[in-house]
Amino acid sequence: MGLIGKVKALFGTDALLGGREAVGEIPPAQELYRRFLRLAGPSVVEAVLVALVGIVDTIMVSTLGDLAIDAVGISTQPKFVILCFIFALSTGTTAVVARRKGQADRNGANAVLRNVFVIGLGLILLLTWFGRRYAEPFLRFAGAHDSYIEDAIVYFRIICVSLVFQGMNILINAAQKGSGNTKISMTTNLVGNLVNILFNWLLINGIGPFPRLEVRGAAIATLIGAVCACMISVVRLFIRKHYLNIFVNAGAKLSFPVLKPVLNVSSSALVEQLIMRFGFFTFNMVVARLDPLSYATHIICMNFMSLSFCFGDGFQVAATALAGQSLGAKRPDLAYIYCGIGRRIVAVVATVLSIFFITTRFALMRLYTDTPEIIEMGGVCLLILSVITYTQTAQVICTGCLRGAGDTRYTAMISLIAIGIIRPLAGYVFAYVVGWGLYGAWFGTLLDQTLRMVLSSDRVRRGKWLEIQL
Repeated sequence: MGLIGKVKALFGTDALLGGREAVGEIPPAQELYRRFLRLAGPSVVEAVLVALVGIVDTIMVSTLGDLAIDAVGISTQPKFVILCFIFALSTGTTAVVARRKGQADRNGANAVLRNVFVIGLGLILLLTWFGRRYAEPFLRFAGAHDSYIEDAIVYFRIICVSLVFQGMNILINAAQKGSGNTKISMTTNLVGNLVNILFNWLLINGIGPFPRLEVRGAAIATLIGAVCACMISVVRLFIRKHYLNIFVNAGAKLSFPVLKPVLNVSSSALVEQLIMRFGFFTFNMVVARLDPLSYATHIICMNFMSLSFCFGDGFQVAATALAGQSLGAKRPDLAYIYCGIGRRIVAVVATVLSIFFITTRFALMRLYTDTPEIIEMGGVCLLILSVITYTQTAQVICTGCLRGAGDTRYTAMISLIAIGIIRPLAGYVFAYVVGWGLYGAWFGTLLDQTLRMVLSSDRVRRGKWLEIQL
């Protein structure tokens, strides 16, 4: 068999089944890839645009100086701590809506969205109040320096208001993705991100009649963008032709039988989210306490790590939705195949990203700063990222399929070991004990991502997730 034949065999249905028996007729490999890419396309575009907006946002803030980058960056993990409850609820929403879609239960899918929206709104209002009330101790605990704490507090308190709208948008789009409608999520976030960038430009440095608000302006721009995205998501629910809309007869009251499967998945997902936030928060504290230049370098490089993650996350949406729908239709063989398709596609994407990071690393750093120390440190971190991108994208697909099937207890266990323990501990040891500084912290990240890839891949291969009932 020649090279071309071997490649075709690797991407064919027999290889994708991994030795498992087919439950029914398997469509041609080309058709399965087309289905996957058709669903993944909007999600990939959406995820990458979100990452690019983060990159552009940081570039715009960097015009105010390196300390402004620190002030905005230190708010990232506290923000995600607040949102972790919404992320957990969105995981259960996507999984259960996908199952109901596979079971051809449109009323059930709409009932899930309505129940989740109500409890999610109450939850995010409470959490954002807490974030605004305790902004300063929260940020100081995260490792904020006195040199930028005042700007960080102003930024974070405004961001907390935006989280109400972001949270509702996340939950609506989670249900839309579960139903297979990824274009809606792409559109809402595209508009919201463009509005964010526009008002960044107008408010950070003060363009025309707009005042120069600096870091405060960046936060207000984020708030305006979040409001626009949320409004579009809500308006889309008034379109009758969409699978999810308010006109479907799905009941208007909270229903425990409807919420039970969502909460079963979300409870384990919440444990996972809390573990992840603890690990990321602790790791961020390790890096923030190095020195302001190292932390600014870290924030810049994390923008590019988020770009790598978002490619994997975009393809993960398709893998999760198609796996969930296949399991709802009693086709575990197709669920396994779609997971394999996602892993093969992201391997190709990771190769392209790795080459990009290696060849453009110093040019990328110069987009943010002229400080030689930051450019040099960032170049090394991006070399490490060129390796991380392989393990990161692979584990994102695997854990996404496991979550979509409802196997969130196992993904929580993976997060506990890799993110909750390995990343912060290894980061501290290599940064301080070994003395590698920022490079040591990034080596800890590589260990974390590699371990998550190994554990999640093994779980997928064993196939227990294919037997879970929701």
